[in-house]
Amino acid sequence: MNRGHWYAVAAFGTWGLFPIYWKRLHHVPAMEILGQRIVWSFLCVAVLILLSRQGRSFVRAVWHPRVMAAYLPAAGLISVNWLTFVWAVTHGFVVETSLGYFINPLLSILLGVFFLKERLRTIQWVSIALAALGILYLTIHHGSLPWIALVLAFSWAAYGLIKKIAPLGALQGLTLETALLLLPSVVYLIVLEKTGRAIFGHNDLTTDLLLAAGGLVTTIPLWFFAAAARLIPLSTMGFLQYIVPTLQFLVGVLLFREEFSTAKFVGFSLVWISLILLMLEGYLIHRTYQRKNSKTGEI
Repeated sequence: MNRGHWYAVAAFGTWGLFPIYWKRLHHVPAMEILGQRIVWSFLCVAVLILLSRQGRSFVRAVWHPRVMAAYLPAAGLISVNWLTFVWAVTHGFVVETSLGYFINPLLSILLGVFFLKERLRTIQWVSIALAALGILYLTIHHGSLPWIALVLAFSWAAYGLIKKIAPLGALQGLTLETALLLLPSVVYLIVLEKTGRAIFGHNDLTTDLLLAAGGLVTTIPLWFFAAAARLIPLSTMGFLQYIVPTLQFLVGVLLFREEFSTAKFVGFSLVWISLILLMLEGYLIHRTYQRKNSKTGEI
């Protein structure tokens, strides 16, 4: 494994273990966690922008109408994703968050069809159908949609679609997104303080440190991810991304002892089978492509 692989494992591993971190803040309302996370994340990425001497280029870029048009919805989607994830973790739904990130790649494929006019192969359609069947089974058995998983999957897939066509890099993009969310977050936190409902600064030192460190916890894996993306193939990144939901699932079942009934096993299994098919097909296509290139090189 080269440096790129280790960076990717560090990024995805950190994201996969996120539930352990946010669970420590179960006594803090999810909205306050979100507000604090946005503020501290903005401070962290702003410092990184200055240290990397990207300040001038960043300021010039953000005033372009096309940039704002892309990052306003991106900011909204990432805030929905963060809020839903934190609420789910602090209320004991870590297993369902993992389901969201298991089905996210399939939703990303569908968004590519509808918005980027991409064409799907037969196996991809079969994978999507199996995942849909799994969600339908869970819905019928439990009497309601697995809304946490669907909100996380849709918000992250749509966010990824926007980032795919957005003009800024990962660091500048997150800086702009958190900047756009900064004012409403600060206003909300001030209101909490004025009405005596704020937890930050009024509980214990550990809580304050965990809330403040949320900025670093958000920024560091993003830096690892950006570094990995430059060093290893996209196909490898796609495979390694399943570290995230796998770790989340294991944390939910083994560490937090969340219920994993037979019905959930059936629904999850359909999703897992769909992903295995997708990965196998991707692997075979990649191998075929490599063989063709090697033959071309020999000629």
